[in-house]
Amino acid sequence: MGRAFSTAAVLTAALTLVLAGCSGQNGSTQDTSGTSNYGVPNTNSSPVPNLKENGAILEMRQTELGSIATDQRGMSIYQFDEDTQNSGASSCTGGCLDLWPPVPSGPASLSDAKGITGKLGTITGTDGKPQLTLNGWPMYYYVSDSKPGDTKGQAVSDVWWVVDSAGAPIH
Repeated sequence: MGRAFSTAAVLTAALTLVLAGCSGQNGSTQDTSGTSNYGVPNTNSSPVPNLKENGAILEMRQTELGSIATDQRGMSIYQFDEDTQNSGASSCTGGCLDLWPPVPSGPASLSDAKGITGKLGTITGTDGKPQLTLNGWPMYYYVSDSKPGDTKGQAVSDVWWVVDSAGAPIH
C-alpha cells in the first residue's frame, strides 16, 4: 500500500506542476479572450487565425448603445471626428495610436462582413499597415475595451464614436 500511495503522490505532484505551467506568473489562468491585458486585440491568441493577415471581419452586435459594428470577436470599433471622411488617410498618429490602434484590414475584411451596409475599404494607416475603413472613415479599437461588447471609448473627448452598420457615428 505504501508503494501505491507514493506513486499516486508523484503523479499528483507532476499533474500539479503541469497545470501550474498553464497559468500566468501570478497564478492566474492564461487570457483566452482574444484581447491582451491592455484591452488591445491580441491577434496571437485570437480565436480567428491570422487577424493581422486576413484583417478584421465586421459584424453587428447589440450593446447598451444599440446595434453597433464590431469585429468578429465582438470588440467595438470606433470612428474619430478628427479624420476626414473619404480622405484615404488617418489623423491618429504618435500617442494617439497607443490608445486607438487601427483595425487591421485584409482580404477577408472586404468580403466577409455580416450585417454591415456601409462600404468597406482599406487605407494605409499612419503605422504603415492596412487599416479598415467603413463608409470612408478609418476604424480603430480602444485600449480600455477589454472584452467583447465593451464601449468604453464612446464619446471620449467628444470625438470618438461607435458606428452603426452604415459606418455613421452613434452620438
